[in-house]
Amino acid sequence: MASKKNTPLSELLRLPLGPVNVSSLDASATPGYPGKGKQDAPAQTAALGTQLSDLQETLYASARSTQEKAPRVLVVLQGMDTSGKGGLIRHAIGLVDPQGVDLTSFKAPTPEERKHNYLWRIRKALPRPGQIGIFDRSHYEDVLVVRVENLVPEDVWSKRYDEINRFEAELVADGYKLIKCMLNISFAEQKERLAARLANPTKYWKYNPGDVDVRAKWPAYMEAYSAALSKCNTEAAPWYVIPSDRKWYRNWAVAELLRETLAGMGLAYPPADFNVAAEQKRVAAS
Repeated sequence: MASKKNTPLSELLRLPLGPVNVSSLDASATPGYPGKGKQDAPAQTAALGTQLSDLQETLYASARSTQEKAPRVLVVLQGMDTSGKGGLIRHAIGLVDPQGVDLTSFKAPTPEERKHNYLWRIRKALPRPGQIGIFDRSHYEDVLVVRVENLVPEDVWSKRYDEINRFEAELVADGYKLIKCMLNISFAEQKERLAARLANPTKYWKYNPGDVDVRAKWPAYMEAYSAALSKCNTEAAPWYVIPSDRKWYRNWAVAELLRETLAGMGLAYPPADFNVAAEQKRVAAS
């Protein structure tokens, strides 16, 4: 059996199938990290940049020659307030060419979105062929916030777990590769991050008084997250739980997950659809 040191990060962070209690998961762990810690984390993360850039280009190029089930990647980021979705996008997803990224931040539904099924706005935001899509929050809000805040009756939101599983299975069948990341932050760490925002005038803009109201419902949110991770963790679309109390580990881990995923997709540059030798002669003579 391979040692944990040689085990792919996707295996170390992949949530086992079956019931899970999110509160029991260690938010400060650093499984699979190859360096010494915080001091070398920026270098470890940046080192992934070249590989990610090459793999992203191959993803984009391969989609140009694939008409059916064109490959694309969708990274789903879910987590409590201050878990670091924005910072992660800057530091980890920022390693790839922004032209190859489709980023969508899901806020409260607009009046237009409320006229449709909750998956309507999700389908509209899916990444194009050859692109890496990033969802800052996602369709899981409709079994998290909606559940805790009693925005719809239980007999409505309780049916959504199976609907989400069917939806994600359809995406995978159509060529999408899903990387669902739950950014796991502890109750104590969230308090420190909220306090830090209030202690720094340059961070006031990041502070939302409503975050404290949500924090008061922490147990209910942990129960909702536990249900979502338990019921919507499938072989086709598994959940990865990212310990996020240490920002430096969180950033490296998601960048490495993306690298592993792209590297495992068997991507290749498309062959020329013209006579290379003839075109070389034409260019030389031009």
